[in-house]
Amino acid sequence: MVGYCPICGKPVYFGEKKRSLGRDYHPLCLKCQKCNRQLTAGQHAEYDEKPYCSHCYLKMFGPRGIAFSQ
Repeated sequence: MVGYCPICGKPVYFGEKKRSLGRDYHPLCLKCQKCNRQLTAGQHAEYDEKPYCSHCYLKMFGPRGIAFSQ
């Protein structure tokens, strides 16, 4: 059975797929949606069904600082 890449929407064949977080990607499509860094399968975070490197994920969606009142 051929899966489809969630990034480009094209078929992903067995010999070329990178499987990560339950989805099949083309090797060149599996990259951070913020900085475009190539990602390793299983070694990245996901938000809204899009892959991010851990640095960008924490910067964009991680905890924020606490505001102190005077």
